[in-house]
Amino acid sequence: QVQLVESGGGLVQPGGSLRLSCAASGTIFSINTMRWYRQAPGKQRELVAAISSDGSTNYSDSVKGRFTISRDNAKNWMYLQMNSLKPEDTAVYYCNAVYYSDYETWGQGTQVTVSS
Repeated sequence: QVQLVESGGGLVQPGGSLRLSCAASGTIFSINTMRWYRQAPGKQRELVAAISSDGSTNYSDSVKGRFTISRDNAKNWMYLQMNSLKPEDTAVYYCNAVYYSDYETWGQGTQVTVSS
C-alpha cells in the first residue's frame, strides 16, 4: 500500500506563491502517476495537475502557466509550485497516487486560501 501526506498550505495574498508538498510512504516503487486535485466549497473535486513516472506532465487550463508539478522519485516527494495565485484557487488541495496500475490512494488534504 501507499500512504500520502500533504503539507504547505496556508493563507496567501492574491498574486502570491505557495509550494505544496506530498510525501509518499509504503510501496513507493509501485507508484505510477501522481496528481494534485482540489475541491472548493460547494464544488466538485477537480484535477489540477498530473505527473507520470517518466516525468511527463499535464495541467488543467485554469492553472497552466502558473502552477508547476514536479516529482522527486528518489526522495518519494511530489510538489506543486503555485505562482500568481488568485482567489479562485482557494480550495482544499489533495495529493493522489496510482500504484500497481490499478490502485488509487489519497492524502488528507491541505487548505489553500487566497485572500487579501
